[in-house]
This record gives sequence, C-alpha cells and structure tokens, in this order.
Amino acid sequence: MKRLIAIFLFVSASHVAAAAPDARVDALKTEVAARGWIVYGARSDNGTWDLFLSRPDGSARRNITNTPDFEEAAPRFSPDGSRLLFRRLEKGTTIDHDRWGFQGALVIANADGSNPVAGEDGAAPWASWSPDGKQVVCLDKQGIHVLDRETRKEVRDVMKRQGIYQQLFCSPDGRWFCGVANVGGESWTVVRMNAATGEMNTVRTFQNCTPDWFPDSERIILSSRPAGQQVNDGYGYTQLWAVDGAGGNDRLLYGEEGYHIYGGAVSPDGAYVLFSRSPQDGSGAENAGGEICILRMADTPTIAGESTELRKLHPATKDGPVLFLTQGWEPHWTYAESGGE
Repeated sequence: MKRLIAIFLFVSASHVAAAAPDARVDALKTEVAARGWIVYGARSDNGTWDLFLSRPDGSARRNITNTPDFEEAAPRFSPDGSRLLFRRLEKGTTIDHDRWGFQGALVIANADGSNPVAGEDGAAPWASWSPDGKQVVCLDKQGIHVLDRETRKEVRDVMKRQGIYQQLFCSPDGRWFCGVANVGGESWTVVRMNAATGEMNTVRTFQNCTPDWFPDSERIILSSRPAGQQVNDGYGYTQLWAVDGAGGNDRLLYGEEGYHIYGGAVSPDGAYVLFSRSPQDGSGAENAGGEICILRMADTPTIAGESTELRKLHPATKDGPVLFLTQGWEPHWTYAESGGE
C-alpha cells in the first residue's frame, strides 16, 4: 500500500510539473488581456496581407484594412494610440529586402483602420511617429525628412540617410533615429543617428534587422544572428536581443533553434516583449507561418524548445512562459483604448 501511495504521489507530482507551463501561459494571457491593443499584418481570407487588430491575448481579432487589391505591412500606433501609419503595396508586389524601405506608399489612418490617406507610391513609405504624434519622420532615397501629419508637407529636411535603407524609427524622446544600414562595408548593420546633428554610430554589425526602441530611448531591441552557431547549415538562427544605443551591453532576450525571431517591439511600459517567430529566414519569412508571441521582460533571457546548441552558448537562461497568439508579422502595441475603437 505504501508503495502504491508513493507511486500515486510521484505520478501526481509529475502531472503537476508537466501542467505548470500551461498554467504559467494561462496566467500571462490573463495578465495582458486588458492591456490595450496590438496591430499586425497577416494573410487574410482574400489571399492578401491585411492589417489585423486584437487584444494582447488574441481576443477581439478583426481585419481593419480588408483591401483585396493591396498588401499592407509595418503598422505603427501613434504615441497616443489614436492613429496608425503603415505601408501599402500593390497586390503581387515582389518584395526586395535590400530596398524594402523604398517600396510602397505611406498610409496614415485612424487606429481602427478607418479614413486611410495614402501618399505617393515610393515617396517615403518607411516612417515613424514623432514623440508628440503631430509629425512623421520619413525615409526616402534622398534622405530623412519630417512631415506634418495632416498636410504631408515637409517641416524639416533632416539630413542625408547615410546608408540607412530601411526600418527607420524615432526614439520616444525624439533625440535619436535607429535603422538598418550598409556602412563600413557591412550590410544589415543596425545604426543609431543623432536627430539634431546626423552623427551616427554603429549599434551592431552584420546580420541584424528590425530594430526598435525601448521606452527609455537608451536601448534598442533588434533581431541578430550572432556568429558561432553551427546549426542550420552553419548559418545559425536569428534571435531577439537588447543592445545599448551607443553599442555594447548586448543581452539575449529570446531564441529558439528552428525559428527566426523578427519584428521585436516593447510594450509602452517596457514590461513585455512582442515579436514574430518564423521557421523561414530572409525573403518569404513573413509567408512561412510565423506566429506572434509575447514574453515578459522579467522572464528574459528565454530559450524555447530543445535548442541544444543555444543552451550551450547561453546556459543562464529561463524557460518563459511565452504566449503564442496567432499567425502574423511586424506587431506593435498600444495601451490606449482608442486603439480598438
């Protein structure tokens, strides 16, 4: 009888341990459910890429563009959550990832996708909001410009783009830009630029992309494929990292062998990380069934799955929990309730 009780207790304890990760994920899902809205691109029923809005737990999901003749991407809430800017491309456009910053048209709309106003095709389609949301900082082949949100007229011609060709983001305090550049003979390098002087410094060199700012305007979240990985034919997998804007103090946030991690964004209070994971790299990654995920900053660094080699490279890591939501790409988060109205 004692042996049977011992076996029962062992099996029960094992069952509780096995169920613990699900319980942790459920707790995270409940925790973020009412924290505003997320917006992201995803394949719609009509076969094109549209923008979708949902609660951070995946509920109340709806298509807010639904444009069968266009593809939409790279949505960004304004600082107050009342407006969206995003890129619109003609249906069937072949994405050239080396000139992605110059394809499509910039669209500004209400946060629910209504009243969209599109600019000219190819005219500064990559853009981000100024800290007050009244202006838009745009990148085109000539340089970086600041436009009035309503009139689209140029307020300030900032500077030459100095090698930046995509993913231009203004820091929350307005002092800096970050983006992806070809500098010093290195492609796919994340850089930081002084918004007043144009002075630029390298944040992380080679095989880096999708940078964005932490709320403190000091750190940058980015995707990177560090050297030294032997998996994936020696090419390695892309992970999510936090790096000081001045360069250095690199810190792993999330990695998982078998998946490339892109489009990292930080929640408005810096408490959570939002990102996409895709089994495919480079061109076509967004079409390869990528999932949108949420992770607490307090639970970083996390390595998911078996990831034998990554765990050897980063032994002092955690195991989440990670909330896997839905298929999607380039997510962004607002805590404002106006985002869903």
